This record gives sequence, structure tokens and C-alpha cells, in this order.
Amino acid sequence: MRIGTADVGWGGLGRALGVRLGLAVEPLPPLLDSLVWDLRLPRVLMAALVGASLAVCGAVLQAVTRNALADPYLLGVSSGASAGAVTVVVLGVGAGALGVTGGALAGALLAFGALLLLLRRTGLDSVRIVLTGVVVGQLFTALTSLVLMASADADTTRAVTHWLLGSMAPARWDTVAVCAVVTPLGLAAAWLCSDALDGLAFGSDTAASLGIGVRRTRLLLLVVTAALTAVAVATVGAIGFVGLIVPHGVRFLAGPRHRVLLPYAALAGAVFLVWTDALARIAFAPREVPVGVITALLGVPLFLLVLRRRGEL
Repeated sequence: MRIGTADVGWGGLGRALGVRLGLAVEPLPPLLDSLVWDLRLPRVLMAALVGASLAVCGAVLQAVTRNALADPYLLGVSSGASAGAVTVVVLGVGAGALGVTGGALAGALLAFGALLLLLRRTGLDSVRIVLTGVVVGQLFTALTSLVLMASADADTTRAVTHWLLGSMAPARWDTVAVCAVVTPLGLAAAWLCSDALDGLAFGSDTAASLGIGVRRTRLLLLVVTAALTAVAVATVGAIGFVGLIVPHGVRFLAGPRHRVLLPYAALAGAVFLVWTDALARIAFAPREVPVGVITALLGVPLFLLVLRRRGEL
């Protein structure tokens, strides 16, 4: 919360939090109070919640699909959220950040519904999940491009592009509250399925032989990961590489058991995104870089390092 273009000392930070918590009586300058309480604190909390969500979703989907390259955006949910947000911005439906968030959430749910509809007859086989998710994602990506080309002007296109790259700047207390409700519930549901995830990581037949309801468990985990991803993308945009690099790094350090892997992945994802966002704020100050750009620049070499340490590169 101290890091940014405007300097906030430890004393000012402590006073700002103390006044809000009723522990200090000395009044603060309104600008400092608003900077700490209304901008930076929600931003840090949002980064922690989104980072934890994306990391856990990546770990879950890598086990469910048995695909080391699976990440939270595999199901096409992020593309649906992007299409919904772009539609709201371009057509002017809704008001402000809440309108964009609502449009993105609606688009994400529509994309996930399309995924389940396409998988209704073929089943929830891991390969079909991957292929269908790619198809749904490409469909909504094309719709996003079509809406931009047909209706957007240069300024709107620039604003939408900045949102699509991911940014913590829109974080406010109302959106933090939504994430603070959805994220713990989703993480708890995923952790309760830890033993099932261990079985699914070895394949459907192995999981079924262990008494795991494969279809029911896959459907539950797909719904959980889709909900977490939808809320994350709807509030801050699509932030790449967190759900890919963090689970692999934590798996290398903590082992493959999901009962241990998921809590450490949540913690590592939160820490990674909080510090990445801090870097995005100051790297090219006073201009702010979308945090998705920083995560990609850091994620590529880190992912290559993990692969090399695991002997896969």
C-alpha cells in the first residue's frame, strides 16, 4: 500500500488505517485518506483474491484435464467475459465500472453455458473439455473483435484494450466484497475435492477404481473454476500466466498432493499478483502498465526455469 507514484510513509499509512478502524483520532488530509483507503487498500486486497483464485483454478484444471498447459482461461470463460465487457463499453449499456463488471460476468456465464451445452452429449472427457473450451474461446474472441470493429472509436478501442490486458485500477470496495465472498467459497470447494483431484490426475479409470464419481466431480470442479474465473475476469480483466506458472512452481516445491498444493498455490498466487501489481504501478511511473503485461514478462522466464528444473526442457 505504500508503493506508488505518490509517496505514503509508514506513519501516514498507519494513521490512515487507524482513523478508519477507530484507533486514531488525529484527522488526516482527505487526499491521503482517500488514496490509502479508497484506492490502494482495495487494490491490494483485490490482487490477493484474484491471484489466489487464478492459481487454484490453474492447479485444478491441470488435474481435471491432465494437461500441463491448462490455465483458468481454458474453458473460454475469459473470452466470454471480454465479449460482455466490450459490448457494454461500446454500446454504452450500464454505468461505469459496475456496468462493465456486470457485462463481463454475464458474458462469462454465457460462455460457460455454451461449453456445458456442447459437452451435454459427448460427456466430460478431459480431451473434449480442452477442445470444446478452445472452440468456445475462439467464438467469443471473434465476437469481441467484431463488436470493436463495427462500433468502437479509437478512444473506446484503447480503453477496451487496456482492460483486456488486465488491471487492478478498477478495484473498489464493492467489487472486492464480491470477490471476498466468492473466492473463499470456491477455494474451499476445490480443497474439499483434493483427494478426488489426486485420483483424476492419474486418469478417469484410476479415479473410478478409487470410488470417485468422475462425471459428478468434474462437473462440480468445472463450475467452481468457471465461477472463480468469471468473477476475477469480470472485475480486473484477463491476467495471464498466474494460473499457469504458479501451480507448476508450487508443485515443484510442495509436491503433487492437492491437499497441500491448493493452499500453497492460493498463497503463492496472492503474493505473486500483489507484488506484480506493485511493479506495474512504478515500472513506468507516472504511467501505469497493465498488470497482465508484467505477469507475461515475468511468467515466460519463470515457466521456462520450472520446466528446466523438472527436466522437461
